[in-house]
Parts: sequence; structure tokens; C-alpha cells
Amino acid sequence: MITVATRLGLAAPPLDPSGDEARSWLRGELLHAEYHQQNALERLLGGLQRLLERGLDAAAQAPPLSTFAALVVFLLLVTALAWLLSRARRTARRPSEDRSVLGLEVVPASVLRARAEAALAEGRARDAVVDGFRALTVRQVERGRLDDAPGTTAHEVAGVLGATYPDQRQRVAGSARLFDVVLYGDRPATGEQARDVLALDDELAGLR
Repeated sequence: MITVATRLGLAAPPLDPSGDEARSWLRGELLHAEYHQQNALERLLGGLQRLLERGLDAAAQAPPLSTFAALVVFLLLVTALAWLLSRARRTARRPSEDRSVLGLEVVPASVLRARAEAALAEGRARDAVVDGFRALTVRQVERGRLDDAPGTTAHEVAGVLGATYPDQRQRVAGSARLFDVVLYGDRPATGEQARDVLALDDELAGLR
């Protein structure tokens, strides 16, 4: 069986590569097809564990300088792997089907609106946008313009309200996109953007 160490040309420690060589080894290893199969993460972690065990065994018999070089290589590999895994988690952390507007919270529109206004007054524009759009959504649920579905996304809210209020379609769609990028994309918001969301809530509430 071909191990990670064999592929990387590390079968005969002690290791003494440069930083660029270590990164190149890791990139080359991650290109192999088996790491893209169902148990890719387990395979990769297992291979790195075996590589680490071999390196530690060799380090016990190696001169101090070679041992230090080997540890540096392992640290580079582990750091690079942790970075890759963190990026993968951020990408998969919030799939589109989980991007609901309300989540599990059940709060009246008036409470959400008050929270949004308080956040805006305190300079927390991001929170004002999030609670403002949630207030808008719940208010339309209370008026019977939207179904009371906890998993409804901002995109779905925009689709229904855009059809219900055609003159406000673009503003509703824009507020829905803003909600998504602020809450799920970790983007900042401005006070002006928050005020626009609150103003849209007021306008839709006044329409019949």
C-alpha cells in the first residue's frame, strides 16, 4: 500500500526540506483522487498521522538539528491542513437551505422592529439590518401576505412580496440580498442601509 510518506518522498527521515518544499508536498498530496472520495478527510488525517509517527520515531535517533527541521516540516503541514479545513468549514457552514430569515425565534414584528431601532441608535447597523428585515418579514406574516413557515429564506420572502407589491419588487429584493450578505456572509452594513430596510418595512405596512 502506498502511504502518504511514500508519495511525498519522505520514506527515509530525518526530514530537512525548505518551507516551499513542504507546501509543495502538501499540495501534491491533496491532488490524489482518493482524497476527493467519501472518506477523504479520514484518509488524509490517517496518512498524516502515520507520517507524524514515522517522523517522531526517526527524530528519536536523529541529531538535534535534523529533529528540529523535521518538527518544522510537520508544523507547516499541520498548519496548512488546518487552514484548508477551516476554509472548507466556512464554505459549508451555512448551506442555502439553512439560510432562513427567522430561524427558531418566535417574536412579534413590533419587538423585532424595536430591537432594530435600538441597534441603529447604538450604531450597530448590522444588527439593525438583520432585525429590521426580520420585522418586515414577520409583519407581512401577521398581515397574511406571507405564510408562517420558519424555514423561509430571504430570497423566498422577496419572491412572494415582490409579486404582492410589484412597485416595491426591486427594493424588497435588494433588502433580501443585503440581509443574506450581512447575516450569512459576515459583511458589514451601514446606517443608511439599515434605515432603508426600516423605511421599506413602514411602506409595506402602509400598503393594502
